[in-house]
Amino acid sequence: MSEGRSEPVVATPHGAVRGRYEHGVAVFRGIPYAAPPFGPRRFRPPEPPEPWDGVRDAGAFGPTPPKPPYSDAFAQYLSDPVVAGDDCLNLNVWTPRPDPGARLPVLVWFHGGALTRGSSAVPVYAGHGFARDGIVVVSVNYRLGVEGYGLFPDAPPNAGLRDQLAALRWVHESVAAFGGDPAQITLAGQSAGAISVGALIAAPQAQGLFRRAVLQSGPPEASERDKVRRMVRRMAARLKVPATAEAFAAVDRELLLRAQAEVGRLSSPVLGGPAFGIVVDGDLVPRDPLEALTDGSAAAGAELLLGWTRDEYRLWLVPGGLLERVDRLGAVALAGARARCRCGPEVARGYRMLHPEAGAAEAVGQMVTDHLLRLPLHRLADARAGTAYVYEFAWPSRLPGLGACHALELGFVFDTGETRESAKLAGEGAPGELSREMHGAWVRFASGGGPGWRAWDAEHPVRVFGEEGADGEVLPARTVLGPRDRELALWSGSGPGSGSGAGAGAEEAGAEEAALHGAELRAVISRLRRSAAVRRR
Repeated sequence: MSEGRSEPVVATPHGAVRGRYEHGVAVFRGIPYAAPPFGPRRFRPPEPPEPWDGVRDAGAFGPTPPKPPYSDAFAQYLSDPVVAGDDCLNLNVWTPRPDPGARLPVLVWFHGGALTRGSSAVPVYAGHGFARDGIVVVSVNYRLGVEGYGLFPDAPPNAGLRDQLAALRWVHESVAAFGGDPAQITLAGQSAGAISVGALIAAPQAQGLFRRAVLQSGPPEASERDKVRRMVRRMAARLKVPATAEAFAAVDRELLLRAQAEVGRLSSPVLGGPAFGIVVDGDLVPRDPLEALTDGSAAAGAELLLGWTRDEYRLWLVPGGLLERVDRLGAVALAGARARCRCGPEVARGYRMLHPEAGAAEAVGQMVTDHLLRLPLHRLADARAGTAYVYEFAWPSRLPGLGACHALELGFVFDTGETRESAKLAGEGAPGELSREMHGAWVRFASGGGPGWRAWDAEHPVRVFGEEGADGEVLPARTVLGPRDRELALWSGSGPGSGSGAGAGAEEAGAEEAALHGAELRAVISRLRRSAAVRRR
């Protein structure tokens, strides 16, 4: 490493890069870890970038992968910058000491966005706070949507996940020059980024490249191949081309993005529907990642930090007024939730008994959140007792209706709550002490110590951040034993309102029952569509 008056320079395997000093830390943006994934590389596994001569400027974020914009309803809450250009497989580094002798812990961040949106350029993910506290942060761009997760007969699957593996290999090989310790790498992500982390730590090719992992509001999972295929086929029908990588590569990029956005318009965690996702491929993902992690065949000895927000579902239902429409549907919405979760009526009845004050939207939202997120994370924590730490984020946004919604914790984890982009979701006046608590826990975990509370055991300790007292003051974080156990017990048939067949109803639905669930869910989606159409008039 050499350093001028204000610009640090670091050598990478493909050439030297010049960063900037900002807020007392060195920042390098837009460093290529793979070649541009277009032309003959379209829909193919990533390839190394071309080496460059001289010193490459790394002062600005690199191009972001192709992606459709958020709808207006979501854009008022979530920022998603676009940087034009083809060289979109790039990453950024924040480091307090760009010195090979520093050997500092490393946190590698994979953004969320349903594998269709997002990028490392979102200001909420700025790594200055972690670097200030002695952590080298690397944030990664990867291919999204059909470019990264389309399933074709003539191209390998999971291109976006392969990008992430290529970035992780780059970090392992290169981070020492930036002051990082390749033996102390923590993989971290939120939502789709957490799902990606779950797949990476289960991947045979990634073993030995990380030490610990953080999964925020996303479980290890593999999508059904048919669900992903339907997304590609519907796009192909709309574009009037064959459902092949060769045909899609010939389509104008903007037209492809518009078709993707139109086909995915009604896909959501609550409604289900076709969507892009990581699939079992017999190679990078040889089996379901959750199964590999719970039976101990992958990530042996890795420490895990896992958790969720108290009201995840509110980010899915509040924008666009869907929450009110689900409330009006009442019992019909609960039938849709049963269809989405493939469970018997005993489960829905149990939620209503446990929370008689809750409206239909809250019952539906919590059921779907438990089914998709909390149940698998509980399974993972049970399998990793003693090395897993679980949290819940409970602070409610200052914006109407959002509560402690999906993604709200990010500004507190990164200590970027003062940014305009964080305030879009949190509102004004986010509590600084909550940032210090959460950010400090993540720093401790990435540094090799526990985050500050008991590891998971038979009593199910959960660290709750951001609860409010009777007068609205934010309470100090506390450890609560089994705060979700009553709800989650419903899924095994041992909770209130669950008859002897509740668990069997969830796990052993036959073809006839599955068809009935599908018909119920289609009916609910049809009613929501009609409601939305009336609302637009």
